[in-house]
Parts: sequence; C-alpha cells; structure tokens
Amino acid sequence: MTTTAHRTCPFCEAMCGLELTIDDDRHVTVVRGDREDVWSRGYLCPKGTALGRLHEDPDRVRVPLIREGDGFREATWDEALGLIAERLGDVVAEHGRHALAVYIGNPVAHSFQLAAGIPVFVPMVDGAQIYSPGTVDQWPQNVLSALAFGHMWAIPVPDLDRTDHLVILGGNPSASQGSLMAAPDVLGRLDAIRARGGRVTVVDPRRTGTVDHADEWVPIRPGTDALLLGAMVGVILDEGLADLGRLAPFTNGLDAVRDAVAGVTPERVADATGVDAATIRRLARALAAAPTAAVYGRIGLCTQEFGTLASWLVLVLNVITGNLDRTGGVMFPTPLATSLTSFRPPQGFTFGTWRSRVRGAPEVLGQVPAACLAEEIDTPGEGRVRALVTIAGNPAVSMPDAGRLDRALPSLDFMVSVDLFVNETTRHADVILPGESFLEQPHYDSLIWQFAIRNGARYSEPVFPPDPDRPREWELLVMLGAIVNGQPLPIDTAMWDDLVFGGLVQVIIDDPSLPLGGRDAAEIVAMAGAARGPDRMLDLQIRISPHGDHFGERPDGWTLARLREHPKGVDLGPLEPRLPEFLATDSGRLELAPDHIVADVDRLRVRLDAARRDDLVMIGRRHVRSNNSWLHNVEILVKGRDRCTLLVHPRDAAARGLVDGGPARITSSAGSVVAPVEVSDEMMPGVVSLPHGWGHDVEGVHLGVARRYPGVNANLIVPGDRIDAPSATHAVNGFPVTVEPA
Repeated sequence: MTTTAHRTCPFCEAMCGLELTIDDDRHVTVVRGDREDVWSRGYLCPKGTALGRLHEDPDRVRVPLIREGDGFREATWDEALGLIAERLGDVVAEHGRHALAVYIGNPVAHSFQLAAGIPVFVPMVDGAQIYSPGTVDQWPQNVLSALAFGHMWAIPVPDLDRTDHLVILGGNPSASQGSLMAAPDVLGRLDAIRARGGRVTVVDPRRTGTVDHADEWVPIRPGTDALLLGAMVGVILDEGLADLGRLAPFTNGLDAVRDAVAGVTPERVADATGVDAATIRRLARALAAAPTAAVYGRIGLCTQEFGTLASWLVLVLNVITGNLDRTGGVMFPTPLATSLTSFRPPQGFTFGTWRSRVRGAPEVLGQVPAACLAEEIDTPGEGRVRALVTIAGNPAVSMPDAGRLDRALPSLDFMVSVDLFVNETTRHADVILPGESFLEQPHYDSLIWQFAIRNGARYSEPVFPPDPDRPREWELLVMLGAIVNGQPLPIDTAMWDDLVFGGLVQVIIDDPSLPLGGRDAAEIVAMAGAARGPDRMLDLQIRISPHGDHFGERPDGWTLARLREHPKGVDLGPLEPRLPEFLATDSGRLELAPDHIVADVDRLRVRLDAARRDDLVMIGRRHVRSNNSWLHNVEILVKGRDRCTLLVHPRDAAARGLVDGGPARITSSAGSVVAPVEVSDEMMPGVVSLPHGWGHDVEGVHLGVARRYPGVNANLIVPGDRIDAPSATHAVNGFPVTVEPA
C-alpha cells in the first residue's frame, strides 16, 4: 500500500510543487510534479526527482559527530553540545567574539527552519565576523536596492508573463530556472513571450541553453557589461528616447546618470565589449520602443569586475524606459509573509564602518569579501579568527582561492558545523551537528517569495515525523548563540524563542509604517498562540503583511492556519505597482544615482581607456542537474557524460593544441588545475568556462557517490583579490587564465 504526500521542492528558486509516492517502508518511490499545484502546475526539473534519494542517502549525517584523530565518531547530543560549550566558550572568553567567524551557506535560504533561525542567531553572536556566499553571488543587487529603494532585498523581478521585450544579461534559466526571479518553467515562459509577438535577447559570453528560447544571442567579453549598458543608456538619453512616465515625479538623479555615461558611446565601447556599435544602438532603440520591456541581469553580471555598476545600469535602463514598477516591466512582489529581511536595520545600511584586519577591506552591508576568511584565520596577530561556525555551507569548494581556506581550517582552535554531510569543509570540524532531512521538517520559502513573478504562497507539512529525541534546526542555532553568550547547558530554547519573539513584536508595534502600530505587545503575543519557533514567526509575518488579518483587525485576512488549509498553494494575483509608497529611502524618492555607486564610474572609465586584452579569460557555469555543491552525492543527477569540463572555442583549442576530451592545465594568479577539454563553438573566442561546485576527491570526505564523480574545484584558481569595490563582491567571472595541454 502506498500513500501520497505533497511538498515544495527546496532545491532552487522555482519552488515547484511535488507529489511524492511513499511505500509502507517509508521509502519515496516516485516524485512527480503536482499538476494541481497552484504555482507550478505539474512542472519539475531533474533536481526535484532526487528529493527522496537525498533523504535516504546513507552518507547523510544523522547523529552528532565528534572528531577523533583523523576521523569522526558518533556522539550523543549532550556530549556534542557539552564539547561545544567548553571549547567554543573558551575561545570567546579568552579572545572575544571577534575571534569567532560564522559562515552562513546558500542552503539556508532554502531551509524554512534555518532561514527563521538566522535572524535570531546573528544578533546573539553580535561582534562575530559574518561571512556568506552573498559576496560571491548577489551582493551588488543588495547594495543597489538598499540605496535606490531603501530595502536591501527589494529586488524588482521581470513580469515575465506580461512583458513584450525581455533582455537577459548574465543569467541562464536553462540551468538555474529563475535566480532572484522565482518562476517554474522559465524557458516555457520565454517561448510564450515570443509566441505572443514579443522578443527575447540574451547577452552572454556563452551560447547557453537559454539562447535556444531567444530571438538573438549577443556574445560579450566577460566583465564589460557595464560598458555595454552604459552605452545603451547614453543612446536612449542622447536620442531623446527616455520616458520615465509615472516614475518621474518621485525620481532623483537623472542628471547625474547623464553625466556618468557621458562619452561612453557605442563606438567607444565596441572594441572592449566585442559588440559592434550598430548592434548596441539597435538594442537600445528596440528597448525604448517596446510597448513594455524588462531588462534582467543576474549572477554573470554581479560577479564581475564592475558588478555593481552593471546591476545599477540595468535598473537605470528599466527606469528611463518607464518600465520599473510597471505591468510588463520589472515589478516588486507583495508576498503573503512580510520577510524579516525587509526591515530596515536601526543603524541604517552601512558601508566602510570597519575594515578587515589583514587586507583592510571595508565592510559593505556588514560583510567583507568571503575570501578574507582564510587570511583572517592563517595570518598571526591580535584579532585572528580562532573559531568558526559553518551553517549549511561548503566554503572550501564555493569560495574564491579555496585552497588557502582549506589549508587554513586545520589551524583553528575550534570548529563546529551544522550540516547534512561530511564534505570538503566539514571534514575539518571538531563537531558536526546534523541538520534535518528536508522531508522531516515543514517548509516555507520566506525569502524566495519576495522574488516571485506572481504573488502566491505554499506551506508544506513534514512528510515524515521528525525525530523527537533531537533538537530542531532552529533550536540548534539558538543553542549555539546562547553558548556564545556564555549561557550554561542545558539551553532553554523556549525562553530564548519567547524573548526574541516578544522583542520583534515590540519593534513592529513601535513602527508606525506597519499595521500593528500602537497595539499592546502582550495582546499580540497572546493572540499568536502556543506555536513556537519558525511557525510562530511565519504566522506573525503573514498576519502583519498587506494580505494578513492584522491580528483581528481584518477578519478576512490571512493567517498561517488559513494557509495550511491550502497544501497545493494559493494564488494571490499578478504583481501590481507599489511605488512610491514602497520606497523607504531617507528622501522618500527613488534614488537613481547613489553617490556610493556612481563614484565607481571613474574606475570604469580607466578600464575603457586601458582597453585591456587578456589572452584568455574564464567564466563559471552550472547545470540544471546541479546546485552548487549540494547534489553531487545523488547518482541519478551526476552519472552519464562528464559535465565538469573546460569549454573552449575551436579556434582557441587549435591555437593551443587542445583536443576534445584531452586534459588541459588551466592556470591563473591563484594556482592551476587540470580538467578535460570540451571543444564547442557555444563559447565565444577568447573565453573558456569551468563549472563551480566540484572537486570531491580530497581525503576525509564521506560522499561515496561524489567521490566517484569528483570533477575539479574551479575555485582553486579563482583569485581572491579581484573585487568589485562598491559591493565587496568577488569578480569570479572574467579573470585571466592560460590554458595548455596537460
């Protein structure tokens, strides 16, 4: 006999609804797309089919592990937490909290419990150094949104289902679905744009699978997108094609934009970008002439030499064509649950208030470049990082100059990891605290619904009952935070949860812009009921949102209890204009030319004047069957043709004596690796590509499948010192390399 369960796929931002078939032995036998799901309508990609296999993976850590010699032994929760309290407590007591670093990994954004626990944990360890993949991913977007809109995570998304003209730069939905653009079946939606008479253009150094669903591919030299976009802005302004429409009365900075792009003409940038002047002018005019249009820039834009300027100029193009906050343009979702990330920090958004100890990197939004972690560990002196907590992260694979971090981790006084596996990073830990299977916990995408192309929501109940003898994931974070605060064991997580929740309620009722202004905090806490942890927090987020019941003031509004009555999800309608009311800048206006960003234009002009020509430059890539380093221990996703190859254009291969399938040595300023060559004209000449997230052949990793398909760790040759200055983001795309037969 079998049973059926329904579940949100947690593996990417598409948030597809799945239907799971489970046998009497609690094995997931079939995973399908749920055709009745309100959001995804039966769509799923190969990753979703692996959800049961990840749950049943024999390599998944299920009990705490404590280091013993060169390996680990199983331990009880009391023993593991006792060791953490002793050793981590000693480091903090002797050296202060700044000697502690925390790395928060990408999977946190896809975990309901961890995502809810992080806003509790981080304030508890105030003073510790916080690192994340943000500075190798989307930090330029956060900087731009904080300065332009007053919300760090207010990132407008293309209105895919209603636009007439879409331009994609540095994004590849054929591999990633949407990224900072949550939508199932993005490729189908691109086809729909064309079917209704619209146009799709892809600007990318590689002819990706997304190009197969577009009208035009414009190859561009990596790292020069800001020049292309600046020239397009100049064409629209110089030719009188700009029309801000309803944005004009509340937009500052148009004259500053005009000054910033002065002289950045199509003719001047053509040689540097590899895009001829006629094409640049045609792209600009078509964008301005389209009935509705959306320009979408993603990770290939963010993670380059001028990632913030490129991201900013995407916004500028959307604004000056009147397509920001417009049906068919780029818009701001109104999620069912008000995300905790949408609250403006009391101190505002900070830039350069402190610097890293070793290289003197200025903080940006509280973080410095991720690669600083290695040097903060291995460089002696006062203030050295002596203890590390990693939360669902694998920086030894995902961080630039990864080899230095891998060598530095053993020198720590103490390291604890919250993770599902003994991977390339956690193999160095003193204690590993196991996370829970995705199927043993509820799920709600608190962050990702902020980027959805349509307003909606879905809450998933646990498929299997959680182990009653172990802490929940959010409780693990509370325990670690309490230990850093010097609290003795056992930790009363309920007390801490009540303390944080009550404090959050007080903040909300003290904010006149929120619907509970002036209400009694004790009344709100009492109305929240007996639930604890993430569920109580989510209920609060739903009830204070524009859709919520506002704790009784809107009886027909939403609550978590009501959402749970809809396991297939709810559709809350298409995106609607939200400006100017949504703006939270000091001026109350859209700041189109923030000084912090525009000041970097001089650096761009130097790059243009230098017109540097490196022999070869490298970019990364990913595959639809992969998500960073997460899923390489699932055989159905990694078997078959080797996907960890160096893509090389035939002309470049011939010039260097490289043969298809043969080994090549790729060398940068950071080091060398050897990878098999794949000769393909999908790469533009002068550019090679190696995927990230691989390199599973190191000793001590307990990943049986991944070790059979190890691939090459591309981050061993990604330099740690190439930084987009305004955002402290690593320029992991477009760095120079040499390639030769190995």
